[in-house]
Amino acid sequence: MVNVLGPCRLPYELFENDKKINSGYLLSTRDLYSLEYIPSFIQAGVACLKIEGRMKSPEYVATVTSIYRKYIDLALSQKPYVVHKSDLKTLMQVFNRGMSSCGHLSENPNKNLIFKENPSNMGLLLGKVQNYNPNKGLITVKLKETIKIGDTISLEKEDGTYTISELMENGQNITETKIGQTVTIGRMKGNINCNNIIYKMSSKELSSLAKQSYQKENRKILLNCHITVIKNKPMSIHITPANSIPLYKDINLDYELNEFPVEAKNKPLDKQTIRQQISKTSSTPYQFKNIRITLDDNVFLPKLSILNELRRNALAQVEAYALSKCVRVLPENQSSTDTSYTIKDDVLADMRHYAKKEMSLNKIKPPKVCLLLNYLNNNFDYSNLRHDIDNIYVPLKYFTDKRYSNILDMLSKNFPTYIYMPTIIKGNYRNLFYANAETSVKKYDIRGFVVSNISNITLLNELFTDLDKYFKLVANYTFNVFNSHSVLALKELGISRFTLSPELDKNNIHSLCDYNYLQKEMIVYGRVPLINMNYCLLRRN
Repeated sequence: MVNVLGPCRLPYELFENDKKINSGYLLSTRDLYSLEYIPSFIQAGVACLKIEGRMKSPEYVATVTSIYRKYIDLALSQKPYVVHKSDLKTLMQVFNRGMSSCGHLSENPNKNLIFKENPSNMGLLLGKVQNYNPNKGLITVKLKETIKIGDTISLEKEDGTYTISELMENGQNITETKIGQTVTIGRMKGNINCNNIIYKMSSKELSSLAKQSYQKENRKILLNCHITVIKNKPMSIHITPANSIPLYKDINLDYELNEFPVEAKNKPLDKQTIRQQISKTSSTPYQFKNIRITLDDNVFLPKLSILNELRRNALAQVEAYALSKCVRVLPENQSSTDTSYTIKDDVLADMRHYAKKEMSLNKIKPPKVCLLLNYLNNNFDYSNLRHDIDNIYVPLKYFTDKRYSNILDMLSKNFPTYIYMPTIIKGNYRNLFYANAETSVKKYDIRGFVVSNISNITLLNELFTDLDKYFKLVANYTFNVFNSHSVLALKELGISRFTLSPELDKNNIHSLCDYNYLQKEMIVYGRVPLINMNYCLLRRN
């Protein structure tokens, strides 16, 4: 389940021709259910799944990750891939907004994406209030789901939740139930009426299982160590791997602590005590599989915390070693269609060199101005535009409408004109583009395209031979470029310049501007869409 937050939590009113046609949480999407698609993800080369957990409980994260882990492992095995209904119900129980949908993973248009009635968790349908005794606070319900003492429920006209503390059948107290059973839930007070819908909001048993899963460490990285405690010499530890994990398989670490064991006057230090202290790694991702100890006879440590300090500092160096090895190395042998790349030190050095050279020579050129015309107006005289505008961007849709041909003709003759591609291109629009793009390029003097995603580039390459030879490609802000790796990837795709993301902070902007590998643009004025959706809010069905 992946949950979208932010604008979806706000209510909206939708108007068409100044008439309100809809209202509610119109940007509230149903939960994304993708278990059925995991084999397809793996076959397509997907290496990572992001599960949204913002504003969610640890129990939610534990439950969702464990179920998706289960089905990823199943998809990688040779066993039949079958999703059990019980696991789907568990996902629905831990968080559920409007049941679920497949988002845009299916080839068919999704007419069930939005759930405008509620932006938050609505639980599972438990049943309807058959009878309510307000004096005793008793409600009777025929169960569509099982419930137990400690579970929480809510009613459709109530904002909060109730924890079930009293559960009865035929006047007798019970602790658990079955589907189809008629029971009485006690101690219920509030705005409750017969036929009110009841939802099961949480399961105490499910929450307890999830909590148990993350309260203990399930996986440890195994290491070997050799502790040396010799009189009047610094204490030391030597660490080697006890695993085949690539990050650790070559580790050979020595660490000395500036603490000196002395002659024991009473009780000398023993190997069992050392082993107990060094083994206390529960707060780390590590565990010592083998502990070898070299110990002088009759030595003493002023305090056992010295052993703890030795362990902590040594494991901190182990972690630092592993982090230093976390460098992505991508293949250097690439086919002509492969967009992967390897950033070499000399390339980055070259980029920095040109940036510093330009700054040192103080050759700061005046900024160029690119104008995006989101809306064309036939009543406006575009010949009055300032002639110091360097580039004009016009949305693709206007090149398919004959009513704007005069405007486009004038603009393309007076300014370098680019076709501004949409963020989302549906099947019918794709066909429309194929039918009109070549004609538009021949009819008007088109210098290039502003592309909003990689699929735009694929579409253009299918249509035009030697695309980057005859046209310039500008990467829109929707590429969300935030580091030099992204910049070099865009260059490999044939991009000549890119638009800085409005989400970048000042430091990231400065960092990107240090590299003059591609030209950059920045949005300085205008309307930036809050959200792009492959869904029509005007759809009535």
